[in-house]
Amino acid sequence: MFHAVYATTVFVVAYVLIATERFNKTLVALAGATAMFFLPLINSDEVFYSRDTGVNWDVLFLLLGMMIIVSVVRQTGAFEYVAIWSVKRARGSLLRIMILLMLVTALGTAVLDNVTTVLLIAPVTLLVCDRLAVSPAPFLVVEALTANIAGAATLVGDPTSIIIGTGAHLSFITFTANMAPAVLIVLAALVGLLPRLYPGFFAVDPQRVADVMSLNEREAIGDHRLLAQCGIVLTGVLAGFVMHQQIHMEPSLVAMTGAGILIVASGLSREFYLSSVEWETLLFFAGLFVMVGALVRTGVIKELAELASQLTRGDAWTATILILSVSFTVGSFINNVPYAATMTPIVGQLAASMPGHASSGVLWWALLLGTVLGGNLTPIGASANVVVVGIAQRAGSPVSFWDFTRRGAVVTAVSFVLSLGYLWLRYFALG
Repeated sequence: MFHAVYATTVFVVAYVLIATERFNKTLVALAGATAMFFLPLINSDEVFYSRDTGVNWDVLFLLLGMMIIVSVVRQTGAFEYVAIWSVKRARGSLLRIMILLMLVTALGTAVLDNVTTVLLIAPVTLLVCDRLAVSPAPFLVVEALTANIAGAATLVGDPTSIIIGTGAHLSFITFTANMAPAVLIVLAALVGLLPRLYPGFFAVDPQRVADVMSLNEREAIGDHRLLAQCGIVLTGVLAGFVMHQQIHMEPSLVAMTGAGILIVASGLSREFYLSSVEWETLLFFAGLFVMVGALVRTGVIKELAELASQLTRGDAWTATILILSVSFTVGSFINNVPYAATMTPIVGQLAASMPGHASSGVLWWALLLGTVLGGNLTPIGASANVVVVGIAQRAGSPVSFWDFTRRGAVVTAVSFVLSLGYLWLRYFALG
């Protein structure tokens, strides 16, 4: 009991310090992780080798590999090309540019995980905003929200989708057929919310627009040979992501392999191929994983999850509401990857005990929607959020905890209502 109270106290204190932003969030996360080491239950095996309670090396090396790939691609001028092209296609309208980048982000997340997608789209966003002399922060936040929402559409779109989908033995087609309609509804709502999320933001200097419209995007490509190499490697990496189960190779290894090939093929020096690596973001993730792992190790998360399942009393609709509500709530305040890993076996047991609606997978869909979409509430609720906040910080347009949260709260609330309505209509009213 003492261990659980201690772990919870450390996590809550660290969370509050991160939220107040009076201290560097990476230092707070590492300090919180250090405090967890005083628990006799936590040792090097638990921190470095355990898949359930330790640092998620797959996530860290996936991020590192893609950051290196982005660093190399940046040297070709490809991001400048896409930036100029997008401004021209949107005819200089900031709102249309944001919607266009949302569409690219959503489509990318259908075949990639959401973190990889935001890593690829962020450099384009920064260049567009630099050309138009506007803050990139709203764009980056909206892209993170979009990536998280779209990550629920396919089995490979989000780490939590992979965890839950694999645990529930769901095929790619079954997963998409059930989740994609809900995702499209929520994305449409997000587009409608944009003017309310950022009122007054979408005005832009006409002279800046005219300057960009006069540019020839083809002239932005500075190294055609390196661009061809990047295209070949990126195609292989994307194929590896989609087929990682068939080739028995985790996405993290695929990304690191692609990064290694590009480093050798490009011949770039270290300052170039490491230019986009967010070291602080990687360390923040490591500290966060250790703190959440301690909550898992001491049984705090499992106790919360089991309490939620006991309150359903065998009713499928009650279970659906509870799983969705708890997942939206808990997934907003801790990283949703360990939460998904903890809840998957519990929901599996619950679904097996409820024939009828549960056999159609409604409990799994509730868990997926709640876990993935709930991550939009806070900047540490999902991996993509942490990444874009780090990118915004380095770009000189920091996104505060509360600036992200007050907009994420609106999107999360709308997502919850739409998700609940979708589940009721499809699996209860019409099912």
